[in-house]
Amino acid sequence: MNFQQDVTPEFLALLDYIKNNRGFDFTNYKSPSLIRRIRLRMKEIDIDNYSDYIDYLAVQPEEFNLLFNTILINVTCFFRDRTAWDYLASDIIPLILEKNPDKPIRVWSAGCASGQEAYTLAMVLAEIIGLKQFRERVKIFATDVDEEALNQARQGNYSLKEVKDIPPHLLTKYFDSHANRYTFNKELRRCLIFGRHNLMQDAPIAKVDLLVCRNSLMYFNVEGQSRLLDRFHFALNDDGFLFLGKAETLFTRSNLFTPVDLKRRIYIKVSKTSRQTNRLFSTPKINQEPTPNEMVDEKLLYEAAFKADTLAQVVVDIKGCLFLANENAYNLFGLNSWDIGRPFQDLEISYRPVELRSQIDQVAVEHRPITLSEIKWSTTIGEIKYFDIEIIPLLENQTLLGVKIIFNDVSSYQKLQDELEHSNQELEAAYEELQSANEELETTNEELQSANEELETTNEELQSTNEELETTNEELQSTNEELQTLNQELLQRSSQLNQANLFLESILTTLHMGVVVLDDELCIHIWNSQATDMWGLRLDEVQGKHLLNLDIGLPLEQLRQPIRLCLSPNATYQELVLNATNRRGKSIECQISLTPINHTQTTFQGVIILMEEIS
Repeated sequence: MNFQQDVTPEFLALLDYIKNNRGFDFTNYKSPSLIRRIRLRMKEIDIDNYSDYIDYLAVQPEEFNLLFNTILINVTCFFRDRTAWDYLASDIIPLILEKNPDKPIRVWSAGCASGQEAYTLAMVLAEIIGLKQFRERVKIFATDVDEEALNQARQGNYSLKEVKDIPPHLLTKYFDSHANRYTFNKELRRCLIFGRHNLMQDAPIAKVDLLVCRNSLMYFNVEGQSRLLDRFHFALNDDGFLFLGKAETLFTRSNLFTPVDLKRRIYIKVSKTSRQTNRLFSTPKINQEPTPNEMVDEKLLYEAAFKADTLAQVVVDIKGCLFLANENAYNLFGLNSWDIGRPFQDLEISYRPVELRSQIDQVAVEHRPITLSEIKWSTTIGEIKYFDIEIIPLLENQTLLGVKIIFNDVSSYQKLQDELEHSNQELEAAYEELQSANEELETTNEELQSANEELETTNEELQSTNEELETTNEELQSTNEELQTLNQELLQRSSQLNQANLFLESILTTLHMGVVVLDDELCIHIWNSQATDMWGLRLDEVQGKHLLNLDIGLPLEQLRQPIRLCLSPNATYQELVLNATNRRGKSIECQISLTPINHTQTTFQGVIILMEEIS
């Protein structure tokens, strides 16, 4: 796993928990993006550390779906990067059709999210080969790991905002509209197969002519990308095409695919045979001893040519003694003229820079040359040299005359090769860093796009809420105006009531007789000052009390029957005279008049009693 330093054991424990409980392995995802998305979800539910989040997942299984929706950023649209789609339609698909005349066309949309990419492929292919040929020949396999996104893709139903990038003539031709929703043509929809598929775990779909995987590779680390490219290579037919997103570049497993158009991220599969051929032609050639056009008999000319050769050479005769050595050999290995004729095994050259004695014996026995490549040797002055050493049998009519040893100094070549390899490593590292930065930028861009869409949705909801609040405010304002009108009416009526009460009070005060008003329960409501003067009880002492329960000088029990008659359906005016004792203890005759208070013609709600002392 190529995780960075901010990956803690607690984070790895969370990934293991997700893998063991839901079978989803995130270890090949890029750690910065993965940590950022998981942290975002943890922040939404106010959890600070991974251990607590594991406990939360254990008690809230539905949280897994919310977490996956956060990690798997389903940002896609129709005809994303339009120039790339135009190039695919004008140059790539005609090549596929040319290679597969009258044969089925198989297309795989890997990481299809909510389906826009798969339906874009369908429209592009249908436009090129016609609707009839499309229905008969084309199968589009659209896969993703997010089941919720797949459910939306299967419906093929999109809003007006989601189809805004489709050219109008294609929208009219391939979609049915209803209530500002657009549904992909049902008949053509049968040619698309949507299914859940984990790119890292499930077997790839085979025999594919075009594989479209846009903006999925960038979420995986180098190891994960390498594994995915191996699977994509297996899935494609020979000379099949791979279509990637604009933020993705093949700097791993580049021997599997050759760029057709690097700018638009379209590649072609390199077959196994082609790769073997490329390796064959890229193998460095081994320097060989040039063969003279003709043999020269003159011994001196031969020796001069041998000594002047730019390659260090020595000849060992059949007895194992040093027979010849040229100037370069003398200088390189510190040989002297008296070393000629000495046993080769006694010389330092026989075992430095490499053991040659066993190699000479093998050549003498097998009569075939041996080549030793890139032999490292440290000279006496500390200089490092590299040699390709050839040990060649010298034969005459299959008779061994001796062995020739050629030391080809390849130090400069090795140095260049090391520098080239180092430069390639630095370049590849720079490419990886650039690609990683580009992918991180694209990931961040998609996250921002997703956040922007969420903010737009929230803004629309807030705008709708604001409109509702404005409507409510208008209703409240209207209600307030109505209440103000009612309040004014109540104030007016209250004023009228106060005036009526004052008028009534003045009447009751002016009367020279006691006035008592009873309700239908014989409870006292009005008791004027004359009644107080007669019987000695104030209004606050008698109000709300039963008349017959009062202790005054008037025989109240004799009023029971007249009051009952006043409250009966056939109520009439009653008048009687009773002997009583006023508040001063004086015996008086009191004339009492009882008048019913009519509520309706048949219902009475009280009685007015007038009491007056007879002089």
